[in-house]
Amino acid sequence: MASAYELNLFLAGIEKKAFKQAVYAVRDDASALDIVQDAMISLTEKYGDRPASELPLIFTRILQNRIHDWFRRQKVRNAYETSFSSLGSGQDGEDGFDPLELLEIRDEAQMPQTGEEKLVQSQLLAILEVEITKLPIRQREAFLMRYWDELSTAETALAMGCSEGSVKTHCSRATHTLAAALKAKGIVL
Repeated sequence: MASAYELNLFLAGIEKKAFKQAVYAVRDDASALDIVQDAMISLTEKYGDRPASELPLIFTRILQNRIHDWFRRQKVRNAYETSFSSLGSGQDGEDGFDPLELLEIRDEAQMPQTGEEKLVQSQLLAILEVEITKLPIRQREAFLMRYWDELSTAETALAMGCSEGSVKTHCSRATHTLAAALKAKGIVL
């Protein structure tokens, strides 16, 4: 059972990362903040009695579900707006919203030291952000959970509701696609 202190410590530590995930997913700060707050409240109310070691996986799943719920609501809203305002423009509102997260460097020893290195790294991250948005949603989810959230294959499979083999396939396809896209832009890592 997680103590109130452990729960608060977990929520404080995950807050910024969860907000970034939500912002890049829904591309609206206010909606992202609502999603993260709702996910945190849900975790606290429904799963606060779970062991502290289970909190990251549970929270990741709750957050992903809240993001998916937001997209479903947007799809319904867009359907009504489209039918009333543009009368058959044929525009699908869901295609423009893909979850995206920014990969962060966690080891300060790897942080760029000079202005030139910082510029190059920020440009690389910007390009990587764009390429991640182009990934299919399941590949993007698997890639970000495995390599950004650092979840194991089993934890990612549980969070995504699929098999470990599917997670490995999604991650492999995502990394190959990203590597090819970066190579096409002349970037070799």
